[in-house]
Amino acid sequence: MMSDANYLSVVFNSTIRMMTPILYVALGSALCNRVFIFNIGLEGTMLTGAFAAIVANYYTGSILVSLLAAMISAMLVSWVAGIFMVKFKGAMLVVGVSINMLMAGLTTFLMQTIFGVKGAYVSTDLVSLPKVDVSFLGRWPVLQTMFSSLTYLDLFAFVLAILLYFFLFKTVTGFHMRSVGINKTAATSLGINADRLQIGTIAFSGIGACLLTMGGVTMFAQNITAGRGFIAMAAATLGAAHPLGVVVGSGFFGFAQSMANMLQNSAISSQLTMALPYLATILALAIYNFTQHRR
Repeated sequence: MMSDANYLSVVFNSTIRMMTPILYVALGSALCNRVFIFNIGLEGTMLTGAFAAIVANYYTGSILVSLLAAMISAMLVSWVAGIFMVKFKGAMLVVGVSINMLMAGLTTFLMQTIFGVKGAYVSTDLVSLPKVDVSFLGRWPVLQTMFSSLTYLDLFAFVLAILLYFFLFKTVTGFHMRSVGINKTAATSLGINADRLQIGTIAFSGIGACLLTMGGVTMFAQNITAGRGFIAMAAATLGAAHPLGVVVGSGFFGFAQSMANMLQNSAISSQLTMALPYLATILALAIYNFTQHRR
């Protein structure tokens, strides 16, 4: 019985660590959905933040500077994308795909230029995010396993979801954002600066990438996001663009990623286990669209 409890606690811990990078980006995607923006460029902005975090870490060794570099760089790229989408009326799909392709190529080029390596950069000089001290749970080994190796940013992701819930549904600005998503023309006629709200929302959606390079492992690899930006969009859709629903959607994909990692040492083909998170994404979206159609 205790062995089963220990196994479940390991799965829970792995799920939390896998879901939080997705959760941060999924919350940004949910906000974009609320203002009627289809932001497919989250993969590129996520990659930008991850790379900026590791570069700042390499030169300064400061966690705070690395976090700020990740947020500012990703938000800047998102802001540029927002300008093209909103001000210049560019096709959202085209702008998003362009951002993804541009940042994938640019980060690969800069990694070779700055670090002089290809594929991945790893160094013992890099500083990782501090882990939450759970030694006080020593009397309860299962609880200690459940919450070990988590960073403060992992925990803050859930706090952020609650804060965004109150922001969207309990504040005037949140009401304005939702009204823009429902009918932009009507919102503008009431004096709401819809363009500014949409661009600001797109810019905010760029945060949350540093966990990829400074969380469980401190490194940067080419295409380290591995489709998490698209998975985050799926999590936002499954959560109906509601911050608390997004937590559940991100948890589902985090669990799929966790199980894929644990099945690597089983008799199942490694190619199949690696594809599990993406198969889960397709299946979840198919079920969601089917239920929405039935309604």
